[in-house]
Amino acid sequence: MADGNESSQATVTGGSGHAPETLPLLLLNKIVLFPLAAMPIRLTEESDKRLIDEAALGHKMLAVLTVRQDNGKARALDAAYDVGTTTRILQLQRLPDTSLVVLLQALERFRPLGLTKREPYPMVRVEILAEKATFPEKLPPLVTTIRQQMARYAELSPNIPDEAVHVLDSIEDPGRLADIIAANLNISVEEKQKLLSATDPRERLERLVYVVGNELQVMEASHKIQAEVKSSIDAAQREFYLRQQLKAIEDELGPELEEYRHKIEALNLNEEVLKEALRELDRLRQMTEASAEYHVILTYLDWFVDLPWNTSTEDRLDIVRAERILEEDHYGLSKVKKRILEYLAVRKLQPDAPGPILCFVGPPGVGKTSLGQSIARALGRKFVRMSLGGLHDEAEIRGHRRTYVGAMPGRIVQGIRKAGSNNPIFMLDEMDKVGADFRGDPSSALLEVLDPAQNNSFTDNYLNVPFDLSRVMFIGTANILDTIPWALRDRMEVIEIPGYILEEKVHIARKYLVPRQMIANGIPPGKVTIAVSAIRRIIGSYTREAGVRNLEREIGAVCRGCATVIAKGRRKPIKVGPNDLEQYLGPERFYHEVLDRTGRPGVATGLAWTPTGGDILFVEATRMPGKGQLTLTGQMGDVMKESAQAVLSYVRANAAALGLPPDEFAKFDIHIHVPAGAVPKDGPSAGVTMLAAITSLLTGKKVKRNLAMTGEITLRGLVLPVGGIKEKVLAAVRAGVTEIILPERCEKDLEDVPEKARKKVKFHFVREMREVLALALNLKV
Repeated sequence: MADGNESSQATVTGGSGHAPETLPLLLLNKIVLFPLAAMPIRLTEESDKRLIDEAALGHKMLAVLTVRQDNGKARALDAAYDVGTTTRILQLQRLPDTSLVVLLQALERFRPLGLTKREPYPMVRVEILAEKATFPEKLPPLVTTIRQQMARYAELSPNIPDEAVHVLDSIEDPGRLADIIAANLNISVEEKQKLLSATDPRERLERLVYVVGNELQVMEASHKIQAEVKSSIDAAQREFYLRQQLKAIEDELGPELEEYRHKIEALNLNEEVLKEALRELDRLRQMTEASAEYHVILTYLDWFVDLPWNTSTEDRLDIVRAERILEEDHYGLSKVKKRILEYLAVRKLQPDAPGPILCFVGPPGVGKTSLGQSIARALGRKFVRMSLGGLHDEAEIRGHRRTYVGAMPGRIVQGIRKAGSNNPIFMLDEMDKVGADFRGDPSSALLEVLDPAQNNSFTDNYLNVPFDLSRVMFIGTANILDTIPWALRDRMEVIEIPGYILEEKVHIARKYLVPRQMIANGIPPGKVTIAVSAIRRIIGSYTREAGVRNLEREIGAVCRGCATVIAKGRRKPIKVGPNDLEQYLGPERFYHEVLDRTGRPGVATGLAWTPTGGDILFVEATRMPGKGQLTLTGQMGDVMKESAQAVLSYVRANAAALGLPPDEFAKFDIHIHVPAGAVPKDGPSAGVTMLAAITSLLTGKKVKRNLAMTGEITLRGLVLPVGGIKEKVLAAVRAGVTEIILPERCEKDLEDVPEKARKKVKFHFVREMREVLALALNLKV
């Protein structure tokens, strides 16, 4: 059922069509439609919106009845008056608050003959009521009288323009004249319904003369009283009188706008924000519902009163409980857990301390996003997640101004409204994947959001008033930091989350992944057991990743295979061992190829950093007769190519020390290739690996097996430090490497590597390239 305040109805020219015998029935509250008039109706109930949508696809006609005020809860026809109008749908408009505004043109009077169905919306049989003119000789004097009355009415009423009288003078048809006047009079719904029910134009005009005469008497008396007391009332009496008038106006406008005022005052806003909200409410009072700006302001006020300006959740500052929750939800991640517990301790000692702005950086699948949910649970706060991946429009952060059609607040304010509190955990996911184009740079808009010194007065373009974000705990996630602007990085406390080693993955799989996939695939408890040895084989032979996302997919595939067997009728428990995996997952996808690749001269194993974690790479070198040229393949970047040239220059300069004839270099060409050729590679850290590969090729000595290396070289023979040590070491452990050569100045970076991983590898720290050759080739230079 639609309801709303009565609004003036615009007259639409054009003849009325003949309605079908059965029409969808729309019930209106406080609104009476007269033939040949048009009015916008706002609908909020799903049944009414569905009725309009389906009618708009068909003949676009409805039957409209007005509801009796004392029968709002009765059945459809019992609740309505017995005469209504058939209408045609002229226009539809969907508002951001999901409501629907439909412009209806009334056509003809009808009487309902009964419902043909009730669900999903009522359908009614209609009987069109024709005009029944009696005593036509009385019509001319009635028309003259009503025109004179309306001319006086227009003089006394400031809301009716003078042009309206000329419009009435131009209408010749008495019935149509009566309908237009009745539609625009400010009289009760019951009185309007009586006028609509009268099919005789004479009867309608006689009743209108009576009604307008009463209205004129009231208006004449009011003007007379105002003229008499105008000269005698003092300032206090004038203020009291104006207040009474204001109260009467508010009562006449209905409780809806007054309810907005109560909600705004209950928000306990500061003076600036309160003043802006009341100003918009006052603008709304001065508009009619038919105005396009009316619904814009109404939607704005809906957003305004729904925001949690001063509503917050109470932090649970039990550090022991928070530590237990963090341990239950995630294995490892000691740095992050330690930082959250420190924050809780500070909040307990200093309740007004601002929340930290953290940024979790690490490869995919290590639990960055789920960690935010765990933190929210530990703190007892609401959780909001916003993905920034692929975001190009600054307005997604700051919102659109209300001058645009369909404007809405930005996603920050939308998230706060959804949370229902002004201090949620707000996760900004994939911060390293934000873009920028002609619509602006979202990263720049985030500078204010993530600055504790500014976000207490964050201004959304839609709200146009400051909103306090200082109590929100923002957590960002990223795979890499390089693509995040430095000004934005400077505002966040970066916490790096490393990839997992084998033992950690086994623990995570047993405690979290296997039980979760058992439930997800409907496997009853005790029906399927996956051995630890099988989990180890899945990790080593079917996945190669820093996180556990693919591991969970493979475990899910095993569970689905077991579910199929159980569904076929097997009753005995299923035990999945390492030898059973091929029937569920197929042949092995990965194997340790370090031993196979390095079993010949000219091949060395290097370590690389990637956005998805560390990885190993092989540098292969070969030579053929030629003129001393160097060929580089494998999609190397400029920096990597320069490293290869520097290596060759160093080898040629130290040919005598290496036992190589200096004049031999002019007789052959050297080709260096780095598989996989389809993957772009760059950076200086492959310098020592290229040195070992080229020296191995020229001396005929094989590089030591199970040995990997990383480091930048110089022409003077020094080994310089490189980055990504933690990811590179974890990748080496996953690949089965047992010895690693690192630059000496990278020894401090091993503190970030898990102790279990450090114990599996023997580290060699070097300062010069001759130490690399001694370790890799047992060659003394």
